[in-house]
Amino acid sequence: MKIIDAPQFGPMFRFNDANVYWTMYLLSDGKRIGRKRLADEVGIGEGSMRRILDTLQEWEYISIKQTGITITKSGQNFLDQIPIQPVDIHLDGSVLGSEQQGVVVKGVANKVNNGMEQRDAGIKVGAEGCTTIVYRDGKLCIPPDWDLDIQNPDVAKKIRDDYGMKEDDALIVGGGSTKTSAVIAAVSAALELF
Repeated sequence: MKIIDAPQFGPMFRFNDANVYWTMYLLSDGKRIGRKRLADEVGIGEGSMRRILDTLQEWEYISIKQTGITITKSGQNFLDQIPIQPVDIHLDGSVLGSEQQGVVVKGVANKVNNGMEQRDAGIKVGAEGCTTIVYRDGKLCIPPDWDLDIQNPDVAKKIRDDYGMKEDDALIVGGGSTKTSAVIAAVSAALELF
């Protein structure tokens, strides 16, 4: 899924669609936030954040005032159409990296082959790893065939109970040395599925 197209001419972006998504997600709590703090939390420079905010403001997805930046109703509607739900998770031994972030991706389990594509998408943006868990045929599996219900039933129960996974959903857990790298890995891998 593309959110912002890279320029054909001129300097390349120093951010990606996962940074744009995470910017909107951070704004979705309804609180005002400043550009510098937003840039820090998204893990990009202020110039890149300015570029993202200018684009989102042009699309009328955000409102920028002296008191801070907020998401607009149309921005929230756009964000709600992206079937990604961030979840706080830590899977000991299953994901590389001291910091982890998960995202439940609705209705895409059939698009996941062996999970290598998601791992590669995460590593490409600076993560240490990405693990994908799919919910198929009533089972939670790490593709291609590692049955989480049999191998680690406590983790499988927690995933079902705490993260609201349903049949045909996927859970992608990004891992990295920082929370930001884990977030961007998980979201980047999720956006690759659309």
